[in-house]
Parts: sequence; structure tokens; C-alpha cells
Amino acid sequence: MNWKLVLQLSSFGFAMGLATISLIPSNIEPLFWLAVFLLCAYAIAARAPGGYFLHGLALGVVNAVWVTGFHVLFARQYIANHPQEVAMMASMPLPTHPRIMMGIIGPIVGVVSGAVIGVLAVIASKIVSGRPAAAIPRQ
Repeated sequence: MNWKLVLQLSSFGFAMGLATISLIPSNIEPLFWLAVFLLCAYAIAARAPGGYFLHGLALGVVNAVWVTGFHVLFARQYIANHPQEVAMMASMPLPTHPRIMMGIIGPIVGVVSGAVIGVLAVIASKIVSGRPAAAIPRQ
């Protein structure tokens, strides 16, 4: 496991955690995440020593720590800018405790998104492995 790579790629999760508080509206947020997932999957395929799925899964969990941490820390601003999420939380258990709900849901989203990144990294590794070995930078 290349933890240095995972931590470097988690800087996208750090940035998205901050940006999704008030800069990126929830209606276009999935497009940003798709771009992040594809870029990270390629980077994992090109730079990881193997275990592509596991690298993606770990990245999803680390990203969830960043995103959930920022959303919990800045819950008032997040809630003010995300009325759809607030409405969704109202139908869940603990509707009056949004920070707790974010803390519960965040890690679940992290594992699911990590699985998606992992699958994309495995697919990307099949594409990248078709290149000459000299073209694949490894660390």
C-alpha cells in the first residue's frame, strides 16, 4: 500500500470538503466528484504498486474524513447552502442533530465512494498496463 499516494490524492478530498461548504452547489457537485474520481483512479493505476482497488477504497475513506470533518465543523454554513440535504436529513433519524447525522453518513459515503474509485482504478490499470513500462511513472 502506497500511503503517500493515498494522502497526496486525498488533497482533492480536502479541497472538495472546503469547496462544498459554500462554493460548489449541490446540483453540480457530482460532476466535480466524477472528475476527482477519474483523475484519482488514473493516478492510482499509474503510480500504485498494485492493489488498485484497495488504494481506491483507502482514498475514499480518507476523503470522507476530510469532507465529513469540514461539514461537521462548518455545519451552519453547510446547512445554509444545502437546503436539499437539510430536507433529506429531516426524514432520517436524529433530524435535529445534523452534525451527528453527518458523522454517521460520512463514513458510509466514504466506503461507497472508495469502492467506486477502486473499481475505476482497476479498470484504469487495465488501460495503463497496455502502455510500455517506461511510460508508467512509479514511486
